[in-house]
Amino acid sequence: MKVAEDQVVEDDSSFQDDEESFFQDIDLLQKHGINMADIKKLKSVGICTVKGIQMTTRKALCNIKGLSEAKVEKIKEAAGKLLVRHYLSTAALVLIKPMILHVCELCLCSKLLGGGVESMAITEAFGEFRTGKTQLSHTLCVTAQLPGEDGYSGGKVIFIDTENTFRPDRLRDIADRFNVDHDAVLDNVLYARAYTSEHQMELLDFVAAKFHEEGGVFKLLIIDSIMALFRVDFSGRGELAERQQKLAQMLSRLQKISEEYNVAVFITNQMTADPGAGMTFQADPKKPIGGHILAHASTTRISLRKGRGEMRIAKIFDSPDMPENEATFAISAGGVTDAKD
Repeated sequence: MKVAEDQVVEDDSSFQDDEESFFQDIDLLQKHGINMADIKKLKSVGICTVKGIQMTTRKALCNIKGLSEAKVEKIKEAAGKLLVRHYLSTAALVLIKPMILHVCELCLCSKLLGGGVESMAITEAFGEFRTGKTQLSHTLCVTAQLPGEDGYSGGKVIFIDTENTFRPDRLRDIADRFNVDHDAVLDNVLYARAYTSEHQMELLDFVAAKFHEEGGVFKLLIIDSIMALFRVDFSGRGELAERQQKLAQMLSRLQKISEEYNVAVFITNQMTADPGAGMTFQADPKKPIGGHILAHASTTRISLRKGRGEMRIAKIFDSPDMPENEATFAISAGGVTDAKD
């Protein structure tokens, strides 16, 4: 096999310079009277950019050990001086076009998502077991590293596993399909295993720190799956309100990270049976878990279901800019592929 290692993400100084200028380092606060000790306290909870301060409430900042209300006000004031613009014209907004992760050779993504998973947004794929959620996640780990259209040069991936379904050997098989080096692909994927919903939330601080440490290098964050640990840690209707509140906080953190560092977030979700569906004559009594909180937080939602034989069907369930559409796909040794007619 001819190895095309140069296809996998490599350091591109000009591209990284553009990405790094996307956010302002929190160290800039020193010029506005904030001492380094307080800046380190902010970094310890995953706030590494000036925009990150803007995205955090005063109440949350006061909960950081060692930061008083007076210090928080001073930090907020300093951040406000660095972030002058509060409003943009629509014409200016169009120029800040989100980078698109182009998933190579997949009819699934070219038809449904306009070519790839959108950055600065949360893309959710939900479905029953054996519908291809984890396989799609593994395939994205490889294709996100490959160069694409519109100047996209590929990037690294962080994979948070909540179900113990991540398999490095699977990435090797998919790398063979795209004729890229195994070691290069594996080196560009950072893996973390989450054991509780609290641990899952804590890992996001590490994610933010890593995105800041290697600015512009990481392009995709995958969580497979977003709700598995919440179903374990919170049981019954008595804990439903608390579960949804914690879930909302996590999804808000994910959205802020994606906008702060211009990365794409791809999450998978499980299904549950709807006991009341039979009374309303619904065709499909199953629905994705997470309720309205998850439905509103996800920018684009993709429904996955089983088709005839080995075929799977993906459908746009909700999207702000893509029309309702379906695409068929199959799972092969090389990951998610176009379905054979």
